Amino acid sequence: MAKRPVRVLIVDDSALVRQTLREILETDPDIEVVGTAPDPYLAVRKMKTDMPDVITLDVEMPRMDGLTFLGKIMAQHPLPVVICSALTEKNSALAVRAVEQGAVEVINKPRLGVKQFFHDAQVQIIDVVKAAARAGTARKAVARPPVPEFSNQRAVSPKLTADAVLAGARPGHAVFQTTDKVVTVGASTGGTEALRIFLEAMPLDAPGIVVVQHMPEHFTTAFARRLDGICGITVREAADGDPVLRGHALIAPGNRHILLVRSGAKYLVQVKDGPLVSRHRPSVDVLFRSAARYAGTNAIGVIMTGMGDDGARGMAEMHGAGAYTIAQDEASCVVYGMPGEAVKHGGVDNVLPLDRIAGEVIRFYKSTQRHYETQRVV
Repeated sequence: MAKRPVRVLIVDDSALVRQTLREILETDPDIEVVGTAPDPYLAVRKMKTDMPDVITLDVEMPRMDGLTFLGKIMAQHPLPVVICSALTEKNSALAVRAVEQGAVEVINKPRLGVKQFFHDAQVQIIDVVKAAARAGTARKAVARPPVPEFSNQRAVSPKLTADAVLAGARPGHAVFQTTDKVVTVGASTGGTEALRIFLEAMPLDAPGIVVVQHMPEHFTTAFARRLDGICGITVREAADGDPVLRGHALIAPGNRHILLVRSGAKYLVQVKDGPLVSRHRPSVDVLFRSAARYAGTNAIGVIMTGMGDDGARGMAEMHGAGAYTIAQDEASCVVYGMPGEAVKHGGVDNVLPLDRIAGEVIRFYKSTQRHYETQRVV
């Protein structure tokens, strides 16, 4: 029996966007565009006669904005929604809210050169729509884990292209022994919610955290600001040269790679341009490979929900360098692509549901700290 194509409804007030999106989506035989609409009211009419599997949705539209429409969809007839909008500093916070309200993914379209952008990003857009269809609306109900308690509260090829980025790393010359742990995290589709759950569970003296979440420029600033407002730890968008501190999480800026390097006994990040790695910038592979090189056994790697294989090779390198590595399990993922590929590459020590990952990171961190303290006493 032939597989039914993914049925897509395009909702955007721009006729050019509607036409271009239809053209590129219909190049894939597994996708069928069942209609387009310039605003949510006309979209609803089309949905009554031809219900899609996935909706692509602009944020800024006449008569009703995309965020309001998304809320109505999720409340009345939940469907996978991909936000496709010209994100700016002004409306990036709206896109963050859209993901929190149930959107599967965000695609940032430019205000100029839209047609060329869509054709250049054709593979990515098709992948996003298919991943949204696979994700469906069966978002996993994950209870918030209890915040682990600490007794000591102190506030303080893909490989070749990754090599090209890593070659420009600027580590300090003096290297001193350190027992500080650093947590590196990679996520993509579904990752904004997964990261919220993970970071909310972190105590004030959690080890320093560096995050790559696939998302567009501007989106990361609003995303980090939103997380900082709801988490106990400090969360912000990373800047070049930022130190990695306990109780802090640094989010890679959209469209920039982030690397972990050593300066003496301390860790810091470098934010830099470079080629796409594993079809992404920022790339999880770049972060993980830098952690393998400069942190080794002091690193903890976590790979979460996301499509594709970004991070699989880097996590294998972390594992080979003695880092402790964790992958989110399939049942709690929106898309099991990235964690699944990491497992296939043999770089994963532990596979856990989302609501247990933060606790396991803290458990491992505390156990290693006790080990070092015992060694010093002896």
